[in-house]
Amino acid sequence: MSAVVAVETQAVGQDSAEGLSPLLQQAIDRGVEYLKRQQKADGAWTDFPPHTGGVSGLCTLALLTAGVPPEDPVIQKALRRFRQFEPRKINSTYSVSLQTMVFCRAEPNRDAALIQRNVQWLESVQVKDGPDRGGWSYPGFGLRADNSNSQFALLALYEAERVGIRASDEVWKNARDYWEGTQNPDGSWGYRKGLEGTGSMTCAGISALVITYAMVHTPNATVVGDRVECCQPARDENDRIRRGLDWLARNFSVRQNPRSGDSWLLYYLYGLERVGRLTSQRFIGPHDWYREGSAFLLELKTRRAGGDEASRLAADYWIGPGQSGTGEDDPAIATAFALLFLAKGRRPILAAKLKWGDESAWNAHRNDIGNLAEHIEKAWKMDLGWQVVDLSAATVDDLRQSPVLYFGGSRSPLPRDAAARQALAEKLRDYLDRGGFIVAEAVCAQGDFDQGFRQLMELAFPEPEYRLRLLPPEHPIWRAETAIPPEQLRPLLGLDFGCRTSVVYSPPPENGQASLSCLWEISRAGRDLRFAEAVQSQIDAALALGTNIMAYATNRQLSYKYEFFDQTAENRPQEVGRRNRLAVAVLQHPGGCSVAPRAVIHLLEAAQKELGLRVDLVKYDIAITDESLFDFHLAFMHGRNAFRLTQEERRRLRLYLERGGMILADAVCASRAFADSFRLEMQAILPEHPLEPIPADDDLLLPVYGGFDLQIVTRRDPQPTGPREPTADILRKVPPELEGVRIDGRWAVVFSPYDLSCALEKQQSIGCQGYIPEDAARIGLNVLLYSLQE
Repeated sequence: MSAVVAVETQAVGQDSAEGLSPLLQQAIDRGVEYLKRQQKADGAWTDFPPHTGGVSGLCTLALLTAGVPPEDPVIQKALRRFRQFEPRKINSTYSVSLQTMVFCRAEPNRDAALIQRNVQWLESVQVKDGPDRGGWSYPGFGLRADNSNSQFALLALYEAERVGIRASDEVWKNARDYWEGTQNPDGSWGYRKGLEGTGSMTCAGISALVITYAMVHTPNATVVGDRVECCQPARDENDRIRRGLDWLARNFSVRQNPRSGDSWLLYYLYGLERVGRLTSQRFIGPHDWYREGSAFLLELKTRRAGGDEASRLAADYWIGPGQSGTGEDDPAIATAFALLFLAKGRRPILAAKLKWGDESAWNAHRNDIGNLAEHIEKAWKMDLGWQVVDLSAATVDDLRQSPVLYFGGSRSPLPRDAAARQALAEKLRDYLDRGGFIVAEAVCAQGDFDQGFRQLMELAFPEPEYRLRLLPPEHPIWRAETAIPPEQLRPLLGLDFGCRTSVVYSPPPENGQASLSCLWEISRAGRDLRFAEAVQSQIDAALALGTNIMAYATNRQLSYKYEFFDQTAENRPQEVGRRNRLAVAVLQHPGGCSVAPRAVIHLLEAAQKELGLRVDLVKYDIAITDESLFDFHLAFMHGRNAFRLTQEERRRLRLYLERGGMILADAVCASRAFADSFRLEMQAILPEHPLEPIPADDDLLLPVYGGFDLQIVTRRDPQPTGPREPTADILRKVPPELEGVRIDGRWAVVFSPYDLSCALEKQQSIGCQGYIPEDAARIGLNVLLYSLQE
């Protein structure tokens, strides 16, 4: 569930947060250990009167969010205590809401009855009439509703919805009306209606509208009997959210609670994270909210601890900078809020929805990717996020933070200007060249998106071998996780680039079939809506196909958001030039030599990082007959197709090897065609030096030359399945299976019949047989070191 709001963004201040990624996980881990140590024997933390169980709920929720499993003894003690409390005795909106969120996060099936009980209590204490109708307050105190209590109640009801326990539509509609009515003319929210807006309450208001609109909104697709009607107009709910985001952007800070100074700063950051996540925005105005907030939280600990690095690492907890008595001077409360920001905000990004043109062009179904992401989150039992990315403003590095780009629309995405078209094509090609994946779709039957997207792909890939082609029935996408029923199959086109199909395109729907985007839109994850069987079967198949595509594209291997913080520095242009630097030739041949174009670069980057070698980060594509081949002591060769060398190429390779050169080769994704051709060519080139197995205890595979012990490695082996069964991969611990050619007692050729290249590119898709990325890199590094010393 998320709101797609088109806002203007611009990346700034990237350098200030570089180097954070190694520290953030440590900060989270130490914060977790601190909260665990503060738990009392009865399972509670020191509570903040009069909210019995409130601090305990906040700390438990923070621990669960930071990755502590429900079966952990600390969590189990807390749960046993929470199960003893009844809402009518606690009589606190904060405490009951936090308790509900803990139950939903920890063991929702076991505690379903307690969640239902709490939902009913929250419904009962919602203000029923008067100017505050739809809000929540402090029960029993006769006070007006306020936006802080109301926020926590909504968060609890939302989490209950996510585990299948529904509040009534009336509760959601009244809550929507309350939050719309308390928004100030400038877009902000205060603690109560009419009060000056603050950062923390504006975050509460934005998030509340996103949640309530998701529960009672009219989707951009409707169902009439057995017919799905797509690309329908709907109420514009984004204006209020957009105005709130605009206010937040104008007043943005991570060092202060806007318009409230240091007061409840960490509570504000907890709300800021929720705004960014629920609106799917990486930037609020020009600010990367998670990057800046993370940097500040580490700085806040450093400042309190004394400022030096040792003190920073020794500090296990946070204390808010505000005055005493606000609650954030309590380390447990402050640390819980900090952990909630860091842990929730770091969620891996599953996909980015590309924004281009006006909103009607790219956002015909506002909830499509959000609903799909929520479905996958449940299926994979993994916290996930997604983002909206402005295609024109984003750099290639910005795009790379999303492993999948969803490029949907109804109108042609081609810019009118020829130079702009070429720039867009190059940007997408560069993204794909660095391991990205594009899912494109003509979401409406009308419009010229189909023609424009096909032209864009031809601009990005002028080479004739790269064309959109119909995916065959045996393609892993059809059954990566769930086999798609034959009657629900639809035409999908794919463009094979690199180690896999890197572009999947769903053309305009035909014969009354709804687009994937349309079906994701009406899936309404979390509300348990069911349609006629003919419609529901389409929805189920669309969700399954979307999950298959994401599984194929990511292999379920997703990175925390902060793992990209150092990406900018790592990808800056390096000093190049081969003087006193290690360089590797990439042999050009007709067997698919450009399948993994960055494999060698990634291997050299690993040599620089892991071994401290001075390397030349340039890909040298060298023809076998080129005299410059003899300037390289190591040549890399890979492919996935059958091939045949000329007599002159064979002669030159023999001469290269006899003069001391070395070849490292692999069959991409264990291609039998390439492996057979390579073995035949080696036999023709060096008939007196046959390929032979390299023993697992050979010095090449041991740390003898400064590398790694590789006697046992991990290999990904696809398993045979039936035509209607999901694709399956198994990770096996095995000795490396390498073949080699000896010349004068040294290994002159090292050949892996299993994949190294796609693993080096970190593009191993489902069905690609070969070594995992870590071991592929280590095999390559051992060969590199061997070639330098033998």
